[in-house]
Amino acid sequence: MKRDLYAFTCEMGVRDYECDMQGIVNNSVYQNYLEHVRHEYLKHVGIDFSEYAREGINLVVVRAELDYKYPLVSGDTFLVGVTMRRESMLKFAFYQDIFRLPDYKPVVKAKIIGTALNQRGRPEIPEKLDRLMAFPIER
Repeated sequence: MKRDLYAFTCEMGVRDYECDMQGIVNNSVYQNYLEHVRHEYLKHVGIDFSEYAREGINLVVVRAELDYKYPLVSGDTFLVGVTMRRESMLKFAFYQDIFRLPDYKPVVKAKIIGTALNQRGRPEIPEKLDRLMAFPIER
């Protein structure tokens, strides 16, 4: 795993309360990890998620695909990598991976598709977000 394959990476740690009765991180918690890193990435590139919301622009998830590879347990540290790509004229995708540290064991592979909704509830990608994805649409 090479960190430079991602636009942004973030290291985190598993907290006891995130584990279920089996002693592993509950499947829903991985979505929290992924969301946190998406927000951190957007802040890193100068896009303020909460400022958009105050302006009536809501960045929303419309589809989440997660492949669970290996469970994390309490005390594990892990790395989340994220890269953003345009999915269509009105959608974007975050490609995210979670790796256990220090061995970089693959934990989760995810594709999170989102859009931006304007004040009328219609899809509209803000200019700053559009510039972030200034490369061609993958088909």
